[in-house]
Amino acid sequence: MFIQDYISKDFPSFDISNSIEEAAETAREFSYSHVFVTRNGAFLGAISLAFLEESPEGTLHSLEIHFERFAVLEDGHLLDAIKLFHIFSSNLVPVIDKQERYLGYISSDDIFNEFSKYPLFSESGAVIIIQKNYRDYSFTEIAKIVEENNSKIFGSFISAIEGDDVQITLKISSENLSSIDETFERYGYEVIVKHYDDGKEELLKARFGFFQKYLEF
Repeated sequence: MFIQDYISKDFPSFDISNSIEEAAETAREFSYSHVFVTRNGAFLGAISLAFLEESPEGTLHSLEIHFERFAVLEDGHLLDAIKLFHIFSSNLVPVIDKQERYLGYISSDDIFNEFSKYPLFSESGAVIIIQKNYRDYSFTEIAKIVEENNSKIFGSFISAIEGDDVQITLKISSENLSSIDETFERYGYEVIVKHYDDGKEELLKARFGFFQKYLEF
């Protein structure tokens, strides 16, 4: 789960003296949202393909004031990258060392591939989203409700905070789902989403979106 284990090097960075068109063409070829700009190996920033395509001919130096400064350190965790994908609408994030030298990148596909191995996403079961006042919910209580109904939790996380309410996404085994719903309601939880089919890829993408929202809080 550490960044250094997932660094890719096949997508080149661009020296600030390179042309805008060269950078844009390479980003289109790789289907990536951004290119990364360096000077003598030092990371300067990123710039989106959309911005490059709207820019007049010239070198990347002419766009320096528009560079976006986002990156993760090589000794960071995959979770460090997830928030950056969301904030910068990017499908890749540059990796740098502590001296801010560009080392490579990590892509959103790397994240999906890693998290797809986790029971939260890989196990068949039910997805339930419950809601309760932020001050009143308890993960201990939630686990007790599920386990006392002879089911198991494969994973859980806070997927939204809306006003005074918190929404919690649960992936659980498929036993005794009706009684689990009823017990949650008896304990004051509102069951706002129930997904009892194994939606595979679409389910994974939906839950990953909730996970990104969680990391913003």
